[in-house]
Amino acid sequence: MEQIERIRYYESLLNEATAALKQFETAFDAYAAVQDKIKELEKYFISDEWKTDFAASENNELPADLLCGVLSEDGIDHVLEDNTELYNRARQIKKEFRIK
Repeated sequence: MEQIERIRYYESLLNEATAALKQFETAFDAYAAVQDKIKELEKYFISDEWKTDFAASENNELPADLLCGVLSEDGIDHVLEDNTELYNRARQIKKEFRIK
């Protein structure tokens, strides 16, 4: 690889890495900011209140126009699983790249 070609190549690597890191930083900040809300959802999901609300939904006792995806049996569970999976992926990346 000649000098100009080499410099252009590594410049493109730098630009790609910079953009990816910026996107990751933004996404990671949003992920970190929502952790307390995920914990709150988990507490609700295992509570008697959720069971009561779920039963009311099943018995058509709630307003028809009420958004209640939170009462689906999979809704919160998927968020909790996805959160755990992302956490484990981050730990694996740290391990693989020996990041301190």
